[in-house]
Amino acid sequence: MAVRPEKSESAFRTIGEAAETMGVPQHVLRFWETRFPQLQPLKRGGGRRYYRPADMALLETIRAMLHDQGLTIRGAQQALAQRKPVAAPAPPMAVQEPVPAAPIAAVTSLSPDVRAALMGIRERLVGALAA
Repeated sequence: MAVRPEKSESAFRTIGEAAETMGVPQHVLRFWETRFPQLQPLKRGGGRRYYRPADMALLETIRAMLHDQGLTIRGAQQALAQRKPVAAPAPPMAVQEPVPAAPIAAVTSLSPDVRAALMGIRERLVGALAA
């Protein structure tokens, strides 16, 4: 068997690579997918699975609960259900200067109602960006 080069931490893993990393057979990972709804690897053509870094972290958590801590499937399901999902931090928004009202007002082909609606949207956006 050929030695595989190391993948980066952010690379997607096939089911074979994930199973090898977790130290469990591939059918165990497929079984876990049926029991843990949080585990949803990407599936591409022909049902081929690709595990993202977040999936790998979840697999490690599940493996630790079942193999290291000795929890049952039901116990691990309950423990995962009680965990709060970790939200990715929002990227910082670049605050820009408000766009002058002239471009919308200068468009003569817009009806007064549409122009007024667009101006209202612009004001709300400017207010939201300023907050």
